[in-house]
Amino acid sequence: MSTARGARARARIEVTAAIKDEARDQLAAEGAAKLSLRAVARELGMVSSALYRYFPSRDDLLTALIIDAYDSLGEAAESAHARVVGAAPRERWTAVCVAARHWALEHPHEYALIYGSPVPGYTAPDTTIPAASRVGLLLIAIVRDAYQGKGVARPRLPADLQTEARQMAADLAPDLPPEVVTALVAAWAQLYGLISFELFGQFHRVVEDRETFFRHAADQLAHGVGLVFPQPAETVAKGSSGSGS
Repeated sequence: MSTARGARARARIEVTAAIKDEARDQLAAEGAAKLSLRAVARELGMVSSALYRYFPSRDDLLTALIIDAYDSLGEAAESAHARVVGAAPRERWTAVCVAARHWALEHPHEYALIYGSPVPGYTAPDTTIPAASRVGLLLIAIVRDAYQGKGVARPRLPADLQTEARQMAADLAPDLPPEVVTALVAAWAQLYGLISFELFGQFHRVVEDRETFFRHAADQLAHGVGLVFPQPAETVAKGSSGSGS
């Protein structure tokens, strides 16, 4: 009995993978808005009713593809970070950003699924959040290590943003100063803006040496969140001193 259940489980895994692979092919050819369960079933030689046992709706299939894409991106960033984990925070930050860019260039259609135009009629469920958070949490961890070690330079924060900054810090990283968390959120958005501009053609005839340009831009993002070394003593906030709260 257990052997039969194991065989069925393996078969389900194989069919699920085949469905997702064919769906990715459709994304590349037609875009996410035109993804069709019936078309996927037809290409796989399945009847539609059989495919619905794996993915009850198009949105369920899209959600699975989105989670896979975020997890793949997260794994690429985490692997790159693991190779430089003993380096200075600024180097680790740049390694993560560069890994995100390389992943996007190697997986343009999956990147477009998670950071391109919204799919009409689809709203991503909360189940996508853990996978979507992996790169952001890694960048927060790098800044946290710097804050608890040598310290970070506090970015300037306008008075009218302080309430919002405190809320962002409470939600995302309560152990970091609000001005640092605000800069992190901005850097996170700017990172994907840089990647999207390159991937979607906005840098055409504007930036030629895009690798060098991106590394410089990523380094500037690190500077913006306070990873500045050496630092004037009066601008440094350190977790151990209690001055960052």
